[in-house]
Amino acid sequence: MLHTRRRFVMAAAAGMAGLMTAGAGAEEYRGTASVDLPMTNGRRPLVAYPQKQPMIVQSNRPPILETPFSVFDKSDITPNDYFFVRWHEAGIPMEVDLSTFRLNVHGLVKNALTLTVDQLQKEFEPVEIVAVDQCSGNSRGLFLPRVPGGEWANGGMGNARWKGVRLKDVLAKAGIASGAKQMSYHGLDHGVLPATPRFRKALDIEMVMGHPDMLIAYEMNGEPLPLLNGFPIRLIVPGWFATYWVKMLADIEIIDHIDNNFWMATAYRIPDTPGGSVAPTQTGFKTIPINRMVVRSFITNIEDGAFISGLAAGTGGAVGVSVRGIAFDGGSGIKKVEFSADGGQTWSDATLGTDLGKYSFRRWTATWTARVGSGTHTLACRATANDGQQQGFTTAWNPGGYLKNNIELYKVSV
Repeated sequence: MLHTRRRFVMAAAAGMAGLMTAGAGAEEYRGTASVDLPMTNGRRPLVAYPQKQPMIVQSNRPPILETPFSVFDKSDITPNDYFFVRWHEAGIPMEVDLSTFRLNVHGLVKNALTLTVDQLQKEFEPVEIVAVDQCSGNSRGLFLPRVPGGEWANGGMGNARWKGVRLKDVLAKAGIASGAKQMSYHGLDHGVLPATPRFRKALDIEMVMGHPDMLIAYEMNGEPLPLLNGFPIRLIVPGWFATYWVKMLADIEIIDHIDNNFWMATAYRIPDTPGGSVAPTQTGFKTIPINRMVVRSFITNIEDGAFISGLAAGTGGAVGVSVRGIAFDGGSGIKKVEFSADGGQTWSDATLGTDLGKYSFRRWTATWTARVGSGTHTLACRATANDGQQQGFTTAWNPGGYLKNNIELYKVSV
């Protein structure tokens, strides 16, 4: 089993090596398909990386690949070969040898651990959970005024069934020693220059030990993780933004202080204000590390700017149009989704689909009564989470381009 997995991922990695070393210039994409995202300078190439269908390329070194939004209308679960990719360091291993790979757990522990993937699978209880993985900067390219960083549209997210072991079970076996404050951890990726700070994240011990759904995952949708999504193991922090979901997880250190490395003290921080929002001209505000996701919803089968035709052609009659979408939040689950065909002046309850768990996408459907030739309409959806969060029309703004969750509007013509 281990040998098969090793050969599987190494073959894919070899193909990726050829693509990623070809250079980052525009010549690489000449003649390939492209997509226009709804933003200034929004044209992006569509490229099929190893183990991936054609994806929207935001960067190729390190690889940052966005999921075409139409994928989210196909299923509650995002297929592995369409799942978004976000790396921070360009030094990504092109192969991972499971015979030598180890997860090291050390620091303020009573028993330091060095674990193989086989040990994780055999010595700990396996657990499955469905959870949304969303890049912190998802939708950043839609901010106005624009902010620097990866200019994502809405495809920097995905929903998968993760299988692995509880993080707290592994830490319990190691035994947390007194004085521990945080868990600091990193993967196999690294910078290509010595001065590049290693991508390392940290979480409070109280949060880690009190969150039973945090996993060290070795499977994604019933298969070994794709190399680009973190093979052989990655951390799953359900309800929290993906910056904490470290891929190719290789090192966990329990420390007696607050980790102030670049990726915690400087990057991925949000204003400590209601909704994490400030005015574009505001300065001097306190910040905190980004953490839990906020409630969101989208229409998945009708695009903004769509022209809807073929409805009882020639009769001028009223016809029911099926509207589909998804909603999710930071782990309390979706209580309800509402649909509007008049830009939010009036709302009606949508029908919620199968509940795959409080961390998952929740499918919803509604029927819109449209009349042929009736002109332009503004469709909208609004989600309410079980913890009381509800989407509003106000768009949060912060210099990091984080936490966008305003009500989405879709102008369509009939």
